[in-house]
Amino acid sequence: MALQPRSSAGSWGMAKKKVQVSFVIRDEVERYHRSGVNALQYDMTLNRLYSAGRDSIIRIWNTKTNKDPYILSMEHHTDWVNDIVLCCGGRTLISASSDTTVKVWNAHKGFCMSTLRTHKDYVKALAYAKDKEHVASAGLDRSIFLWDVNTLTALTASNNTVTTSSLNGNKDSIYSLAMNQSGTVIVSGSTEKVLRVWDPRTCQKMMKLKGHSDNVKALVLNRDGTQCLSGSSDGTIRLWSLGQQRCVATYRVHDEGVWAIQANDSFTMVYSAGRDRRVWVTDIRNAENRTLICEEKAPVLKLELAHTDHPSLWVATTDSCIRNWSLKAANKRLSAGYDNDSMTPVCTQPDAAIKGGPSIRQYYVLNDKRYILTVDTDENVALWDVLTARKVNDLGKTDLEEQIKNHFKMVHVPNWFTVDLKTGMLTIHLDESDCFAAWMSAKELVVDIPSDTGSDTKLNIGQQLLQALLEHWPKTHLLENQAEGVDGSGENGDLPVTGPHFRVPGHTPVIFSEVGRGKTLFRLLCRDAGGETEQMLLNESVPGWVVEVLVHGNTPKTNKIPFFLQPYQTTGMKMVIKKDRLSASDMIQVRKVIEHVYEKVLGQGSDAGSQAAANGNEKPEEGEESVAEEKVELLCNDQVLDPNMDLRTVKHFIWKQGGDLTLMYRKLSNK
Repeated sequence: MALQPRSSAGSWGMAKKKVQVSFVIRDEVERYHRSGVNALQYDMTLNRLYSAGRDSIIRIWNTKTNKDPYILSMEHHTDWVNDIVLCCGGRTLISASSDTTVKVWNAHKGFCMSTLRTHKDYVKALAYAKDKEHVASAGLDRSIFLWDVNTLTALTASNNTVTTSSLNGNKDSIYSLAMNQSGTVIVSGSTEKVLRVWDPRTCQKMMKLKGHSDNVKALVLNRDGTQCLSGSSDGTIRLWSLGQQRCVATYRVHDEGVWAIQANDSFTMVYSAGRDRRVWVTDIRNAENRTLICEEKAPVLKLELAHTDHPSLWVATTDSCIRNWSLKAANKRLSAGYDNDSMTPVCTQPDAAIKGGPSIRQYYVLNDKRYILTVDTDENVALWDVLTARKVNDLGKTDLEEQIKNHFKMVHVPNWFTVDLKTGMLTIHLDESDCFAAWMSAKELVVDIPSDTGSDTKLNIGQQLLQALLEHWPKTHLLENQAEGVDGSGENGDLPVTGPHFRVPGHTPVIFSEVGRGKTLFRLLCRDAGGETEQMLLNESVPGWVVEVLVHGNTPKTNKIPFFLQPYQTTGMKMVIKKDRLSASDMIQVRKVIEHVYEKVLGQGSDAGSQAAANGNEKPEEGEESVAEEKVELLCNDQVLDPNMDLRTVKHFIWKQGGDLTLMYRKLSNK
């Protein structure tokens, strides 16, 4: 197979693809992993532990202290980080993510140097050949790519094309990958239940090894590439001889799937863990000789051996905790070869522990489609504001259903966003089809509107949010500049100027991605949108449907609701044939329909505003009935309607059926 050129960080071409805008509601500094830790790497020289999380963040920890080990976060991915490897003596870190990218990091300073966009689906696994500084990547697109790390670290914004080897032939998604130190053998494991072996120097397939009955989740090769250990969801660990092309030993130490394995340098001991939460060490030469090291509190996702004067094992779990367990007692017991099948772990307390944070596991969008109630893994309930991207209130350990009732409002607002909990935090997605579906009155939103615009000013909340998210992008201020004139004198003041009525925190991540594919086009922090590089990438990434509203000032269409008006009839009376089909904004209040009936249908003269003016007031005071409301009432399904209710709320909560809304009116004879 020939070497193939693959584009890297500079692939920003925006063909006609559907693009969504997303953002994450979170703290400025997220010190704790959420939703699980997928990968670990240990730097023995600097006593640093690198951990990759399902919350999309890679973190660095100081392993010499238990008090406050957090050093910093490495943020650039937008989905689960599935694997990481330390290269170049600990100077470079490579990461693989479900956002379909492989990223290259300066490990010491924690910043992303380049992004590889070669994969077309989730990247699940990496493998490292230390002697050659080569890294292989693989994932759900069934492809394996081989990278020269020295080439990757030399990438720049203007020089970002990488030539890479491609290993093809997998028939299913790849979940595990291994390469020996000299880079002469690559092994992949997949849902195909087989191990496939390649020679990366020629890109040729060497063999296929059968034996597992479920997904192969973990692989380790010995130094010279002659033996391979595999862990599978079938609950077994298998030892393979690549020379003999067969399985030479099977280890049955786990009750459930094996998700993580590590081997010592001499390839005489295998450390394993997975769904059953138990961490075992087994003598590779004698399958009956094994020792239970510890029992974790949650399923284990990754193991990392720390080869120090006091060898230990770092263990990462689905509850986002990382613990360090001493191997001294376990290795001693294994060497002695007695009582090795005991289910009593040799370690009951870890030497060190890095705690995880709670992840959101359940949410409920309230009727106003602005606030969200959530429950996390610690059973705490919280209230969040989508429009300001903030947590409003921690409600503690309380019943979610009770809080839903407490926060209920008799108002119906169309769905205009979707929620994703994959990273353990609230990720809000805005799509072209729904983003501008919801309007609310300035009064409902509690925002200050200039008095000359009217008391019932309507705001499109999707537009408001997009304006807040991209407030720092200079392009969104083009209309303002035009309206003010070049010198700010306001000579062109006939153009509308509508800045955001809300602010979101500057640290809010904003993400542009292809709809349906999960492929991220660009990620930035809200406050950085004015940067030179960010402006350039935003100009290429922001979809047309956002540009039309935010840059060109095209107001989103309001929603219309059709309805019929007819005189009220008591049950049993013959229905009057519906006549004119009316249409109005779905946000129009029942009060306005009452005034229409009073003036136009019943022919009773001036509206409430005119009457109020006659009495010396410009309009009725807040809560004061208009003349029309004193004379007419409106009903739906025999229920008298509150004049403050809007028609979309009437249709959702009271009409509750298909077909056009039907409203009935009747005169109030006693008023």
